[in-house]
Amino acid sequence: MELRTLRYFVAVAEELHFGRAAARLHMSQPPLSRAIKQLETEVGATLFDRSSAGVTLTQVGTVLLDEARALLAQADRVRTRVAAAAGAATITVGILGDTTDPGATRLADAYHRRHPRVEVRVRETDLTDPTCGLHAGVVDVALTRGPFDETGLTVRELRADPVGALLRADDPLARRDSLKLADLTDRRWFLFPEGTDPHWQSYWSGGEPREGPVVRAVQECRQAVLWNGTVGMTLLDHEPGEGLTVVPLIDMPLSRLVVAWNESDTNPLIRSFVQTAIAAYHA
Repeated sequence: MELRTLRYFVAVAEELHFGRAAARLHMSQPPLSRAIKQLETEVGATLFDRSSAGVTLTQVGTVLLDEARALLAQADRVRTRVAAAAGAATITVGILGDTTDPGATRLADAYHRRHPRVEVRVRETDLTDPTCGLHAGVVDVALTRGPFDETGLTVRELRADPVGALLRADDPLARRDSLKLADLTDRRWFLFPEGTDPHWQSYWSGGEPREGPVVRAVQECRQAVLWNGTVGMTLLDHEPGEGLTVVPLIDMPLSRLVVAWNESDTNPLIRSFVQTAIAAYHA
C-alpha cells in the first residue's frame, strides 16, 4: 500500500463523498475512484458501501481507517524528525495583533512538546490583514479571526466569541446592559484602511457603511474611542482599558476564532499545528 493511496482513502472515509474528497485532494473524481478500487483489490475486501443514499464505511473500511490514520501520522513524524535533524524544520505562524488568548499559550506549549526541535517563527500582523499573510504567501498557517476571503484556503473554527460595543465609560450608552446595532446608527465608528478585506471590514462595521477615523491596530481602536468618542466593536471578554467599557451587542454574529492555511500545502508540520490547535482550544 502506498501512503498516497492511504491518504486518498482517509479523505473519502472522512468526507463519505467521492466528489468532496476529490476537491479536498485537488484532483478529479475518476482517478480517485480508480485508486480506491485498486486499494480494495489489494486488501481483498470492499472498503465502502456505495448506494443512492451515499457512501458508508464497511467493517473492513472502519478497521483500515484507524490503521491508515496511525500510519500516516507516523510517516509525518518521521518526516518531521528527519527535517529537524537536518536543521530544516521550520514553520511560520501568522497571529493577529494583540493576541492574549490563553488558548494560544496552551497551543504554543503543546506544539513545543510535540516538536521540540522545530523552529516556530511568529509573524504578528495588524488588523488590516486578517489572513496574517497567508494570501501573500509569507506565513504557513494563521491563528486569526474571520470572516475574510477564504479563496484557496482551508479554515477550521476553533471557537466563537460574543462581541460588544467599545465605548467611553462616560458615554450615555455605557449605562445600558446591552445594545443593538440600531442603537449605534448615528454614531461614528473606527474603520480600517481602504483595501482591507471587505468581509472583515463589513463584520467589524456591523454590516453597514460607516464614517469615522481609520485605524490599523487594537491600541489605535481604543485611542479613537477614548479621544474622539467614536464607537466600534471588540471581543466581549477583552479588557478595554482605563476610561473605556464594553457593552454586549445582542444582535451581532459571534466572532470566529480560526486556524487557516493554504489548501494546497501538505507540510506535515502544518497538519500537526492544526491538530494541536483543535486540541488546545477544546481542552
